[in-house]
Amino acid sequence: MNSPSTARRRIALPLLLLAGVVSLVAGVLLGPVSFTPADVFAALARHDAPASAIVRQLRLPRVLLAFGVGGSLAVAGAALQALVRNPLAEPWLLGVSGGASLGAVLAVILGLPAGISVAGCATVGALAAVALVYRIGAVAGRRLDTRVLLLAGVVVSFFAGAVTTAMLVVVDPFTFRTATVWLFGGFGGASWAALRQFTLVAALPLLLLWWLARALDLLALGEETASTLGIDVDRTRRLVIVATAILTAATVAVAGMIGFVGLVVPHALRWVVGPMHRRLLPAVFLAGGAFTVLADAVARTVLRPAELPVGVVTALVGVPLFALLLRRSVK
Repeated sequence: MNSPSTARRRIALPLLLLAGVVSLVAGVLLGPVSFTPADVFAALARHDAPASAIVRQLRLPRVLLAFGVGGSLAVAGAALQALVRNPLAEPWLLGVSGGASLGAVLAVILGLPAGISVAGCATVGALAAVALVYRIGAVAGRRLDTRVLLLAGVVVSFFAGAVTTAMLVVVDPFTFRTATVWLFGGFGGASWAALRQFTLVAALPLLLLWWLARALDLLALGEETASTLGIDVDRTRRLVIVATAILTAATVAVAGMIGFVGLVVPHALRWVVGPMHRRLLPAVFLAGGAFTVLADAVARTVLRPAELPVGVVTALVGVPLFALLLRRSVK
């Protein structure tokens, strides 16, 4: 990979911050009912403005939650790619998303109340899946083999998907439709309470991964190099896996399965800001957040008044974009 120029690296973060703000504004303006900037400003300034209820109680928490979810998925993807030294790694590929979705769907089928209960089951599912993948990856008690780790993640992901499908077959049609729509991802249930819960859960693992940025730089060079330079490889690996599992579970609990953000965004941003994680992680958070907010805006408007699952939009955009990046990377 060619190193980006110093000038490009310096302006990347301010431009990404601007893009994040623009995406948030666009997300508030667009929807089944479109507003002008004056309508939104009046709604934010006065409780009795015509658009106040929609802007304050629906659009604003929705775009902020979408931004946080997209940013967290992108950060988790970047950390996992450094950990296994493979640009194809992301939460789904390592079985984390599958385990989280299995736990959350089980909570829905059991009729547990939304919010903390679903989030707790998703977290348990994600940690169980990642523990199983980790156990398989550490073949016969030897050092963790990242190739086996990836294969184990794919196997666990398919197994979790099969169990989820088997459970959905025996539920009533209403629960089946609710769970199926939720599995494709969406922010229809966004609220200020969901945003607060997500922020409380996601903040600590995000800070932990940023604190591990230098260790991720060295791990990307190889375990022997990292160990020689003073990094406790096993401890760092455990911290990264647990942090990404909690992040993924938090996103699945509030928005369902949203793929390709953790795969495409880190891959693209390395061309812009370089591989150093102290700069890369904030960049992918901003880009992942903006990407997901815009994808949600498209999902709400392209077939209005119907609404597409956000996961469908991210896949339709992410697959060709990733193919283009992959083609460019091998030239």
